[in-house]
Amino acid sequence: MVQDHVTVWNNVLEQIKNSLNVEDFMRWFIPLKPLRMEGSVLIVEAPNEFLVERLEENYIDILRKGIRSEIGEKGQLKYQYIKTNSTSKNSFQSPVRISHPSRNTTTIPVSAYNPFVMPGLKKMDIDSNLNPNYTFDNFIEGSCNRLARQAGIQIAKDPGKNFNPLILYGNVGLGKTHLVQAIGNSLLKYFPEKNVIYTSAEKFTQQFINSVKDNRTNEFSQFYHGLDVLIIDDIQFLAGKSGTQEIFFHLFNHLHQQGKQIVLTSDRAPHELKDIEDRLVNRFKWGLSTDLTSPDYETRMAIIIAKMEEKGIKLPERIIDFICLNLKSNIRELEGIIISLIAQSSINNRKLDIELAQEVIKNYTAKVNHEISPEEILEFICRECNVNIDAVRGKSRKGPVAQARHISIYFIRKHLSNLTLKEIGETFGGKDHSTILHSIKAVDIQMETDKSFLAKVEEIEKKLNKNIKRK
Repeated sequence: MVQDHVTVWNNVLEQIKNSLNVEDFMRWFIPLKPLRMEGSVLIVEAPNEFLVERLEENYIDILRKGIRSEIGEKGQLKYQYIKTNSTSKNSFQSPVRISHPSRNTTTIPVSAYNPFVMPGLKKMDIDSNLNPNYTFDNFIEGSCNRLARQAGIQIAKDPGKNFNPLILYGNVGLGKTHLVQAIGNSLLKYFPEKNVIYTSAEKFTQQFINSVKDNRTNEFSQFYHGLDVLIIDDIQFLAGKSGTQEIFFHLFNHLHQQGKQIVLTSDRAPHELKDIEDRLVNRFKWGLSTDLTSPDYETRMAIIIAKMEEKGIKLPERIIDFICLNLKSNIRELEGIIISLIAQSSINNRKLDIELAQEVIKNYTAKVNHEISPEEILEFICRECNVNIDAVRGKSRKGPVAQARHISIYFIRKHLSNLTLKEIGETFGGKDHSTILHSIKAVDIQMETDKSFLAKVEEIEKKLNKNIKRK
């Protein structure tokens, strides 16, 4: 019997879904696409090497169980990476996506989206109060925001069906506003007839206050009830405002029952919101809540490169690397640093070097750090273990050399988690990812079974941490 690859994969996903929470399932399994069956081997398309490595590290058992239950004991799963436009046969898509917004924007009459003109809403900008420069194309995707971006794309294609409400939460400067406005702009592209409004919780509250003052609360309700998509930024600002929460509760119920899309942002997860009524928090949990975290090194690098290309700016690679190593928590500040560097260099006739970058970055962060490199960790471990670094990089399997290699790989993975297994392997003469995984697991196992080895590793780690702090 010839098995259909799509059916096989969907059945596997059904089994896996029951073992995971929604966020983990969406983050790691939904991006995989079934391509074909080759005998007892199912080929799936993966967006990047990073995702495959995490699957192999954390979900290999449930994957193996699902594949074998559908295909048989000889069933296997193989990955094929998405190819770029490069002509190289070994060229795979980068873990991050870099693209740029269209310069062409469409102006939409406000009347098309504002059927009820009322106080507080008369000043609403055209285009549903959305910034046309905020798009999915110029929102850099990384592990820190992949689930949020992919969920947003799905909503834009089929609003009100999959994730309703969608709540994005996280600290300031991580791209929440950009992403929700990208959802709105994309929705207008696919469904120009829909009434889409973007507003902030503070503006929504002020509009409600004005409507109460002018005895026009019915018109306020009618206007918002007539929307197809409601996007509200910073929902935490409804805290303590009982009247506004009351009318928002009824608005939420109406829109949700009508299958209209609701998208919200917050600075914290729904269950952590204070002074928000429990009935509202419970409704926030009906859909998908996902966080945007601080971007990893690769994502920060991609954001800087995209900003530079957008503004026609060039910076030395060493400067870009230095910025990425020192500013980790706020994406919004990356653009400010780039602009400041260029301004300081041109106005004060300063050379674009590390010294200038240090001066500028001090305005954004109190501590300018040096992030230790894989090579520095390797050199440190070799000194501690009294082995030759070239031997560790080579193929020698002698006990002390192999142990130093395993420990070096273990600490590189631990301290530089943004590196892929392949990138770690390049530090050791191009070893493949399975060898790197084996080394990490070997250290874990030996620490559990050998107390003297555990003590040795802990002592090395103390010294390594002190070395990092001095850097």
